[in-house]
Amino acid sequence: METMTAHRNPCTYVIFGATGNLSRIKLMPALYQLEAADQLSPGTRILALGRRPWNRRQCIDQMRDWITEKLKGTPDARVLDALSDRLDYFQGDLDDDGMYDRLRERLRGDSHYATNTVFYMAISPNGFSQVVDRLGSAGLLRETDGWCRVVIEKPFGYDLESARALQRAIGAHLREEQIYRIDHYLGKGTVQNVLVFRFANTMMEPLWNRNYIDHIQITHSETLGVGGRAQFYEGTGAMRDMIQSHLLQLLTLVAMEPPVSMEAEALRDEKVKVLKSIRPIPHDEVHAHAFRAQYGQGNIGNDPVVGYLQEEGVPADSATETYAALKLYVDNWRWRGVPFYLRTGKRMAAHHSLVSICFRHPPQQFFRGTQAERMRQNWILLGIQPCECLRVEITVKEPGLEMRTRQTSLDASLRTIGDSVTDAYEELLLDVIDGDRSLFLRYDEVEQAWRVIEPVLRSWAGGRDDISAYAAGSWGPAGSRRLFEKEEHRWRHSLDPEPENPPRSG
Repeated sequence: METMTAHRNPCTYVIFGATGNLSRIKLMPALYQLEAADQLSPGTRILALGRRPWNRRQCIDQMRDWITEKLKGTPDARVLDALSDRLDYFQGDLDDDGMYDRLRERLRGDSHYATNTVFYMAISPNGFSQVVDRLGSAGLLRETDGWCRVVIEKPFGYDLESARALQRAIGAHLREEQIYRIDHYLGKGTVQNVLVFRFANTMMEPLWNRNYIDHIQITHSETLGVGGRAQFYEGTGAMRDMIQSHLLQLLTLVAMEPPVSMEAEALRDEKVKVLKSIRPIPHDEVHAHAFRAQYGQGNIGNDPVVGYLQEEGVPADSATETYAALKLYVDNWRWRGVPFYLRTGKRMAAHHSLVSICFRHPPQQFFRGTQAERMRQNWILLGIQPCECLRVEITVKEPGLEMRTRQTSLDASLRTIGDSVTDAYEELLLDVIDGDRSLFLRYDEVEQAWRVIEPVLRSWAGGRDDISAYAAGSWGPAGSRRLFEKEEHRWRHSLDPEPENPPRSG
């Protein structure tokens, strides 16, 4: 670790929107953890840029409060002091052309700022192209004495057409190698463990195909509602917010062929191949492949909550989905005919992310005429969050004289006592400095992901006719089961063993 830090390039991290929510809950706490781990080069500086009339002292005090709030405890005073020494504040309005000239003078005229520069766009997606254009016009994106990289948060566009327009706008000033489209979901250690599980364990490879796997489910559920983010969510919805980005990325990691190496381009090449292999959804078949709903009033734990249409800032006739489910097929040699079910929702019964791989039934003839004739299917469950674990469910014989079977599981926690716990942003912030783009999205990935869901978005733009409702605190609408190919298919809600006769509900 010391060697890596010694060889890591010093850089200047310029955070646009540094007084906002992303900086408060993610970026500043992640930078604190990197400082604590001694992962930042001595020459690295952080320039927080925002509209608020702060000075450097106010910015530092606010940063300290944010980190204390995030840690839910007392931060290390030595680490806070070291991070404070790196931090400075720059007041500016993104709409002010003169601000970019002043920023250039600040960065180029002060030797304390390293010439290697990261511009982090922690701002509204509507401002991405404008800020990049003005940075380019001010000469701040030229790579003369050092490299220059721009980090763009999701969503990259609102649909396929807007994604292309945004790419044209930023591509006028940046090479693809300079653009880091961040998906913090891919920075989670457990998501990366999907790759390790698949490609570092040879016993799984012979089974990882349509001959043995019945179907695959990828679920991300949240207990939270929209809170104070109704304005953002109204322009996004569950399909754009989670499925187009996070869940399709998980699908590519589960379904991809082994890359020739772990280098960024080799990895991303295989992910794009998966996205290109997804069977297009015809407009007249959207109903059979996609389902949407909104949460109504209900209870989260013991607390009553209002429905989506009663949330502050949500129009009474809103057609924005808070629950979305999608059935996809990957039409290649490995996965032909295997359905992939993707599901996400707010105000659901639990908060977790889970990849559930269901295997086919074994041949029945061997156990015909015994109590073991009706065996249950095997599952491999990959817990992404909050429980980071791997579970393999298998069938074993019950003790006794008769041939009876029961389900048991082989469990492996992906963390052991003493393991360090890091947030996704910590690794991603370092990857930008190191120039490692393997966990960032290439433009053709983004475009292909939009292509996958574009027919659904077009169909759903017609109004509220097909929006179902589900009670807050439930596992979603029962009607979403219509997506399943087989009568016995059901949503896998958690890592817990499934009951013998599961309820016929969502």
